[in-house]
Amino acid sequence: MRVFVFDLLPYAEHLDHLKDGKELPWPLPRRHFKPEVAVRTYAEHLATWEAMDRLGYDGVGFNEHHTSPYGLMNSPNLLAAAAAQRTQRLKLLVYGNLLPLHDPLRLAEELAMLDCMSNGRIVSGFARGIPREHNVYKVPLADSRARFEEAWEIIRRAWTEEVFSYEGRFWSYRDVAIWPRPVQAPHPPVWVPVTGSKETIEWAGRHNIPITPGLAPIRGLREDIIRYYARCLAEHGHRLTPDHLIIQATAYVADSKAQAVREAGPYLLYFNQTLFSHGNITEASLQRDAGYLSPASFDYVRPENLHAVSGSRERYRDMTLADVERDAEQWPWGTPDEVTERIIAAADHAGASTVLVNMNRGAMPQEMFLEQVHRFGSKVLPALQSHTVTAR
Repeated sequence: MRVFVFDLLPYAEHLDHLKDGKELPWPLPRRHFKPEVAVRTYAEHLATWEAMDRLGYDGVGFNEHHTSPYGLMNSPNLLAAAAAQRTQRLKLLVYGNLLPLHDPLRLAEELAMLDCMSNGRIVSGFARGIPREHNVYKVPLADSRARFEEAWEIIRRAWTEEVFSYEGRFWSYRDVAIWPRPVQAPHPPVWVPVTGSKETIEWAGRHNIPITPGLAPIRGLREDIIRYYARCLAEHGHRLTPDHLIIQATAYVADSKAQAVREAGPYLLYFNQTLFSHGNITEASLQRDAGYLSPASFDYVRPENLHAVSGSRERYRDMTLADVERDAEQWPWGTPDEVTERIIAAADHAGASTVLVNMNRGAMPQEMFLEQVHRFGSKVLPALQSHTVTAR
């Protein structure tokens, strides 16, 4: 198995005191931003990624979000450039650039630069982005999917063709040959996160692109996504393998389950109650009304699993420590043996050869995050990396 750590780079100061009822103000005005906290956030996370490199993790992942303390990774490519100079072997998972929002030729060029700067260590994830980002960038939600698919076609051609021209609905180019080109041939590995929409699954199956099945590690929804993805792959002449799947796991290594809940629980609550829905439409019904989802986006999901894609923000805002304690009984939280066993069991069940581990969901103090990286790295990582997942 390969083990990546997914890092959201949350602003390193809790802001609960700014909430109006259950919600942070939107937009969050400049007066609440402290430059010294942002400077510290970047420095601490880069130092932690250096530690991951030394400890033998396979990769680190980060994504793109905007205008929120949810995460200070507005440009994941800048983060990858910095990390490329601070690490030697760690894969750099950009998970991912938001294709509907940016000029795809510029993204193709930047990612090619990064692959050269890192000597072929880039894993290029592409995503549509959440509704908040489309609203900020004034990109109609109803155009999101078409822009995503057109941008991918442009990037693929820029990476692989000698010279290309393109006339599209959103972008057009004539006689372009990018320099530099990626180190990895024909291009860096491409992954796509799937929160649940069937259109993304169909796109990934059509192009034989690995997926992360589900926003959260919910077993029933993950089964539905993988089943439908396997069918889509087969329709286009591809076969599902363990390398097609990247599962997520929220892990915390402690001396006991109770200690894990006591130490990590408050930070998970901060993420869920304060950061997760900040300025964003999470409800599937509202996303359909806005044109971001189609009426059929979840029609492949079994009825008992539809709650997992409903996106009800109250489910996050109203979470309590008692809820965390109950749910943690099924999570890889606790002793190294339990964390190892639960992650391996989930990977075997899914048939996934890669796990994307969340260790810092809610702006943990740096010493706590770094301790988790070391404890997981010494007590869990070797067993995971020595485990082989076979096809389901």
